[in-house]
Amino acid sequence: MARGTALITGASGGIGEELAKLCAAGGYDVVLVARNRAALEALAASLSRQHGIRARALAADLADPAAPPAIFQQVRDTPIDILVNNAGFGLRGAYAETDWAVEARMIQVNVAALAHLAKLFLPPMIARRSGRILNVASTAAFVPGPFMAVYYASKAFVRSFSEALANEAAGTGVTVTVVCPGPTRTGFGEAAGATGTQIFRGPAMTASDVAREAYDAMMAGRRERIVGARNRWMMAAARLAPRAILAGITRRLNS
Repeated sequence: MARGTALITGASGGIGEELAKLCAAGGYDVVLVARNRAALEALAASLSRQHGIRARALAADLADPAAPPAIFQQVRDTPIDILVNNAGFGLRGAYAETDWAVEARMIQVNVAALAHLAKLFLPPMIARRSGRILNVASTAAFVPGPFMAVYYASKAFVRSFSEALANEAAGTGVTVTVVCPGPTRTGFGEAAGATGTQIFRGPAMTASDVAREAYDAMMAGRRERIVGARNRWMMAAARLAPRAILAGITRRLNS
């Protein structure tokens, strides 16, 4: 018997795929959400074979505002015990020069879809007095982000939103955890056009290491986890610095 069901967005690769593996290894059935149906089906088959759990591939584009309610309807007969909001992407460039259509999609995926999925799945969890929500933010949430302005702002939303939900959910049996990774070796940097920047030429964690810290923080019911000792030290220092100075530092890192 499975311990319950976990729904993971952005599960076709990177941190999302590693979180899906951990949920399956922990005895949870999984619902895997992303755009790439073939990758999801291959992962679902692998997890089912390895762990003897049920794994379902659910192809959806979270840039479509209709996606969150459609996902909710497709799993309406399955109580979701863990919701992992991992899907997200970035874009590098001066805001005056970047493509608004891409940034509008980013806001929809990184902000609106995450909030909408929480809106749909949180009430049933509270009614059952049991559940966990894991929202994947970033160390970008702590600082202004010149040349990736919308991405950094979207992650600041995820962090603030998650902290508020964690406070609201206290005493309900539901926990809300936000995790903040730094640079991670996934396809994110290449997709964002940021692989040549200083921030991505520096130290980076593996997706599996990030996922392990995130999963453990969620299962412990922690409200926030900055992933990686180096990142925790850097964000502690960032809290003490004026925002204008932080913006200047980030500008150099993203140039």
